Amino acid sequence: MAEYNRNLWAPWRMEYIRSLDEHAGGGCFLCRHAASPEQDGPNLVIWRGPRCLTMFNRFPYASGHLLVAPVAHRAQLDQLDAGTLAELIGQIRDAQALLREVCGCQGMNIGMNFGRCAGAGLPDHLHAHLVPRWEGDVNFMPVLSDTRVIPESIEALRGRMREAVARLGLPTVRG
Repeated sequence: MAEYNRNLWAPWRMEYIRSLDEHAGGGCFLCRHAASPEQDGPNLVIWRGPRCLTMFNRFPYASGHLLVAPVAHRAQLDQLDAGTLAELIGQIRDAQALLREVCGCQGMNIGMNFGRCAGAGLPDHLHAHLVPRWEGDVNFMPVLSDTRVIPESIEALRGRMREAVARLGLPTVRG
């Protein structure tokens, strides 16, 4: 019987594990990104409005996994004013259109987790996840092996999205 390697490597995972220590120490990457528009490129921000920003998830579940978050550090929806809530939903809508245009996804998971027990990795700053999906995608990989199969780099996909922003008439971003 031939021997084979049964390991599935996910080298990005260590960066994520180390980032958990930062969150535990009170650092909020969403607040840092919101306060640093000059760093939108390195921070993978796609666009920002006066009250919310849309960016790539640095530790994606699928190619094109985006986050939409208010600029204000708030844990719950009922802590947002009406204008911020409306902008949040508007950016989620626009991000969904952008993902369909650029990634050609056949479906999408959009969700929010409130509280650590519900799966929130950053429970004090609410944010929505948009995860593009395709028929026959590798949905089982994260469950069985804690490995994600990402077919395109974030940087390449960000470039294609920046081109599509103009076609769709969405807000532009610096960087």
